[in-house]
Amino acid sequence: MKRVFSGVQPTGNIHIGNYLGAMKQFVELQETMDCFFCVVDLHSVTLPQDPKSIYEHTLDVVSLYVAIGIDPFKSTIFVQSHVPAHAELGWLLQCNCYMGELNRMTQYKDKSKGSDSVPVGLFTYPTLMAADILLYDTHIVPVGSDQKQHIELTRDIAIRFNNRFGKTFVVPEAQIKQSGARIMALDDPSKKMSKSAENPLSRITLLDSPDQVKKAVMKATTDSEGHIRYDEENKPGISNLLTIYSEFSGMSISELEQKYEGMGYGAFKKDLVEVINSSLENIQQRYRKIRNSDEIIQILKEGAQRAETVANSTLQRVKEKMGFVVL
Repeated sequence: MKRVFSGVQPTGNIHIGNYLGAMKQFVELQETMDCFFCVVDLHSVTLPQDPKSIYEHTLDVVSLYVAIGIDPFKSTIFVQSHVPAHAELGWLLQCNCYMGELNRMTQYKDKSKGSDSVPVGLFTYPTLMAADILLYDTHIVPVGSDQKQHIELTRDIAIRFNNRFGKTFVVPEAQIKQSGARIMALDDPSKKMSKSAENPLSRITLLDSPDQVKKAVMKATTDSEGHIRYDEENKPGISNLLTIYSEFSGMSISELEQKYEGMGYGAFKKDLVEVINSSLENIQQRYRKIRNSDEIIQILKEGAQRAETVANSTLQRVKEKMGFVVL
């Protein structure tokens, strides 16, 4: 059975871009593959965070994993910092990576832009991400399109290590959805939907109320043409909304274009609000049921034990290859 690994940071509420771009795949993959889904809390502190927020959002993400349909009896759900091997392998991989490779990471450039003081962790976190993936002999990494560069770096590090020390790591492949892989901001469809954007109406989170969803959709940027058709270059706003509608409803974009032919944006947006709220209502009901239950801690304890068994085996293999004395 092939192994799957992916993770989500506990920084802010998960938005529909995270869900449609990557997390929605998790539920499908667990039926046929050995899946490890992590809350990557160590990654979240590459920039200053409020400790209470990190704590609460970590439990939020675990609860949302279960709420969207990830079954802890089929998949391993765990928190990154509960498995120390992540940090240790992250350091060993730093020593097998080059400054030039990390300098080319576009997310580092974006997040450090305009700052005179950049934390070292923000620069080196791609090697920790590589460790997250390689620890579990991962074959497939379901991610949004914005993570493609990081997976390519992980592959390069794995291949370099294997060539130098002998076969050690499985070389993973990114799995990026054909549609919905990159959901754009509602207020500016030239930018990716983001947790950190200043305008809260730029995104919809999985825990937004029906009124919040309605406000964000109805104010979403479109164009003056008034014709509902998919055209990323000339109609990025309506194209983004069509993608969201398609992903939530299961209807193809061409079906939606036919359905709304000759109709205005108002009717289209109104229906989109109902489609999104219907999907989120089911997730939110399951979320509220589990968020404050004892089940969450039990899931994390069992997940950490399973993850640590696999991770420690890989870490020992790596250390032996590199010449460390392993007791």
